[in-house]
Amino acid sequence: MTNLNKRQSAETASSPSQERKPSTSSTLKLLLGYAKPHRTAFLGVSVCALLGISAELLQPLIVQIAIDDHLAKGEGGSSLLRLGLIYLGIAVISFLFTYLQNNLLQYAGQSIIARIRKDLFRHISKMSMSFFDRTHSGSLVTNVSNDTETISQFFTQVLLSLVRDGMMLVLIIVLMFSLDAQLAMFSMLILPVIFIVAALFRSYLRSTYQQARSRLSRLIAFTAENLSGMGLIQSFRQEEEQFGRFTEQNRNYWNANLRQIRSNVLFNRTFDILGNAALVLMVWLGGRAVLGQSMEVGVLYAFVSYIRQFFQPINQITMQWNTFQSTTVAVERIQRVLETEPDVREPGEKEQIRLPSSSLRGEVNFNNVTFGYRADRPVLKNLNLHIQPGEMIGVVGTTGAGKSTLISLLNRFYDVDAGTVEIDGVDIRKVTQNDLHAAVGLIQQDPYLFAGSIIDNVRLFREDITREQVIEACRFVGAHPMILRLPNGYDTHLSERGSGLSAGERQLISFARIVVFRPKILILDEATANLDSETEKLVQQALSSVAQGRTTIVIAHRLSTIMHADRILVMQDGELTEQGTHAQLLARGGHYAELYRHARQSGREQLPG
Repeated sequence: MTNLNKRQSAETASSPSQERKPSTSSTLKLLLGYAKPHRTAFLGVSVCALLGISAELLQPLIVQIAIDDHLAKGEGGSSLLRLGLIYLGIAVISFLFTYLQNNLLQYAGQSIIARIRKDLFRHISKMSMSFFDRTHSGSLVTNVSNDTETISQFFTQVLLSLVRDGMMLVLIIVLMFSLDAQLAMFSMLILPVIFIVAALFRSYLRSTYQQARSRLSRLIAFTAENLSGMGLIQSFRQEEEQFGRFTEQNRNYWNANLRQIRSNVLFNRTFDILGNAALVLMVWLGGRAVLGQSMEVGVLYAFVSYIRQFFQPINQITMQWNTFQSTTVAVERIQRVLETEPDVREPGEKEQIRLPSSSLRGEVNFNNVTFGYRADRPVLKNLNLHIQPGEMIGVVGTTGAGKSTLISLLNRFYDVDAGTVEIDGVDIRKVTQNDLHAAVGLIQQDPYLFAGSIIDNVRLFREDITREQVIEACRFVGAHPMILRLPNGYDTHLSERGSGLSAGERQLISFARIVVFRPKILILDEATANLDSETEKLVQQALSSVAQGRTTIVIAHRLSTIMHADRILVMQDGELTEQGTHAQLLARGGHYAELYRHARQSGREQLPG
């Protein structure tokens, strides 16, 4: 079954874990859980914020004293100089505590985000293949990058605003009532209006952000898909078609982004208007009181300063509402991934059975195995297959016959619907993933190479595997001469997917991996399908070397790859219809013989007569 068919089949079945929306309480619990180890830092932020705000709010009182107690009485000189120095000292203190507060908060916030990213990546790497069949890679990239950055803004902006601006609001109200209780009561009338406006905007802001994030995920997924398939796009002259599709995706994201920005601007400017209206009202009422000599000028100055500062923290808190909404959506998206359980689960400690590599024989059994990517469409039907230790098995069949599915089940990318898959008589569902993948090595049709050196790609970045072991493995599979021809030999840096190397060279490196990691069971999934005849001979020699002492399963389109196998399996419609040696199957005159005659007539392979 092809990967495309797997994806299409899997995507038709929805995932309950992905549909269920996490509750607000569980979202908050997740954030608090990550914040708990940094509670000392957050306490320090609160203390610094309190001291910094107190110093800042003392400044209008000093000006009020200067106006009412000195300037209004015609006094000046040393008294005003002392007040000026006190004002400057308080400003410096406010700056120092604000600086310390921001540094503490950034340290705690960035540490939390780094841990979330690490946990998210670890969780994604443990998911079953069915998860990746139904989840777009662009969505996962957005989770790891953009969503975590949004959560970072919560700790470095929203939380700071709630602590600092909340404290400032309370202290300003206290100071306003101490200056003039009547004016302060008038100021409080605006608070219900603020809460009503915030409530009206809440759901709208949330929906605009969700739409923007969803369209960004689609744009990223589309871009990643096109970059991966750029060779195919250019060879079929699809640049303009794909550009048109990209333009549509980009336009959708642009429209959603503009809608989100417009809603944010409207929300913020509404509070600006409310704040300015309240300030005008206070100046008018306070001015009348000054003219009626029931209030001193300095008190009016201090009150106007506080009323301006009063709306500043309110405005900041309400502005952070947008970021809070963004954070809620981002946390829900990440939580949805973290709460998704792998379909393939590790066995419990009590039922675990070890597969020690030192004593592993490599016997493989499929006992009455039934499996389908959808419950109503079985791919394998009551399959029984027994492979002896050290046996080389070839598997052939038409596309969709179930060859790759057989391998996916042995690697436990999926669990069987019925029956068992066993290694050395042990059900692989009772074996840990680490033990299983140490026992089974897989070489795919297009081996994946990472951005890094040849050394790193052979040992897969494991520092406990020495350079000498890598070189020895490459000599063993015949890759050493090829590597020495590269500009920097084993230290040659490869780009993503190993561009610059031929398909055969990439396959030789994947064979060297097998030698280094020493699995007892080796699987080749169409490993020579895209190779020319000369390169195939080189890879066949490497296969012969690597297969020594290992149970080897070779899935092949080219019959020349498996003609010398100990046993050849022929699969049709998920069932094992024929098995035997090359000569036995030809003598039987069945489906294998038909495939052989077709291959000879087409001239695609050099096959003996």
